[in-house]
Amino acid sequence: MESRLRSVGVVLAGGVGQRVGLNTPKQLIKIAGRTILEHTLTLFDGAPEIDEIVVLMTPGFTDQVEEMVARGGFGKVSHIVEGGASRTESTWRALKALGPQECNVLLHDAVRPLLEPRIITECVAALQTYSAVDVAIPSSDTVVVAAPGPRGEIVRDIPDRSRLRRGQTPQCFRLSVIREAYERAFADPDFDKQPATDDCGVVLRYLPDVPIYIVPGSEHNIKVTHPVDVHIADKLFQLAAASAPQPNPRDYREALDGRSVVVFGGSYGIGADVVDLAQGYGARVHSFSRTQNGVRVEDYDSVAKALAQVGQVDYVVNTAGVLHMGKLAEVTDETIADTVGVNYLGPVNVARAAYPHLRETGGRLLLYTSSSYTRGRAHYSLYSSTKAAVVNLTQALADEWAADGIRVNCVNPERTSTPMRERAFGEEPAHTLLSPRAVAQTSIDVLISDLTGQVVDVRLDGA
Repeated sequence: MESRLRSVGVVLAGGVGQRVGLNTPKQLIKIAGRTILEHTLTLFDGAPEIDEIVVLMTPGFTDQVEEMVARGGFGKVSHIVEGGASRTESTWRALKALGPQECNVLLHDAVRPLLEPRIITECVAALQTYSAVDVAIPSSDTVVVAAPGPRGEIVRDIPDRSRLRRGQTPQCFRLSVIREAYERAFADPDFDKQPATDDCGVVLRYLPDVPIYIVPGSEHNIKVTHPVDVHIADKLFQLAAASAPQPNPRDYREALDGRSVVVFGGSYGIGADVVDLAQGYGARVHSFSRTQNGVRVEDYDSVAKALAQVGQVDYVVNTAGVLHMGKLAEVTDETIADTVGVNYLGPVNVARAAYPHLRETGGRLLLYTSSSYTRGRAHYSLYSSTKAAVVNLTQALADEWAADGIRVNCVNPERTSTPMRERAFGEEPAHTLLSPRAVAQTSIDVLISDLTGQVVDVRLDGA
């Protein structure tokens, strides 16, 4: 039986950011609390199919990447190499760094940080049969072939759109195949005059008998190239949501046994189940709420005093929230103050008061949003807008506190069977609602993970 080939993710990060209007490499732009490069490295480092990572970085910035890799604990990174003057030169430098032993090579643009893990899995699987694999999606736009006209360009041809695909990355090869293609390219005196725009193009031109298999890509797998792409990617990080990690039973004990967990809003609903689960894993849990012990998250002094009495704080969870429905023009001042105070000032106060404690322990802060944060809805104006603010707060704090070793995340549950929801909507069919226990379990999973700056969905279908 053939032994499994090692699979190497080559992260091509040699760009300089000119098209996004920056003097620093675009892969070092921060989105959702981390640099684009960190998001991409996280994907490959966490992929079970990937054994090793090689980073090609813009000359002059390799030291920053070395610090980033050490700080982020990206243990699969084996080489950080200066990129070349072109895409082909950078690829060739990476191939030379891999040594002579055959392996699978996945060449990926660092500035595609929204790659789905599913694509990595399917690419490595395809390389068991094919020696060249591309990632592509159907073209939703009509593509025209332009030609020079008397006063500008004219349409010369309109290809059949059903056969057109938009190429993405990773582009994946057996090492021996992509090396041979490049060796033939460099031996061709016309290659520099008409260089290939990507690595599959090199194989297609110089090894035309090698079939290139297509793995379906994703509309979210965008390349951050232009200024607008930064904003689109930031919004996609908010909307796409991260997947909750899947710890094994030993992970819970190692992370929580003897540690201090503070839960605000822990008297009922999701908060009560977080308290129960954390205690079951051996944590020392401190629960605070307005009904339980008079702690109101909208009052900073109340929150700060509660934390001061705990001593060491490793994890802080804020599940406190209120839901008032109605037309904005008709709500009372008290309703506005309560909604904004609990749903937005509450997370702000908890974060401010928790910061000095979490800085000491390199701890975790977990906040909560709602599926209504993605767009404003009639009769939810206050609730949805405060929940949207919590998402932005999460991402900002993850960035702001990264140097202190504090990780900040946000859980986004679908409709959940809580007393708060029942008061607003009355009794609903149980099968249409998440259980608080399920949301609490995902909360614990996120709390003990290495994620930061992420919005993690909890869905009824488990997807």
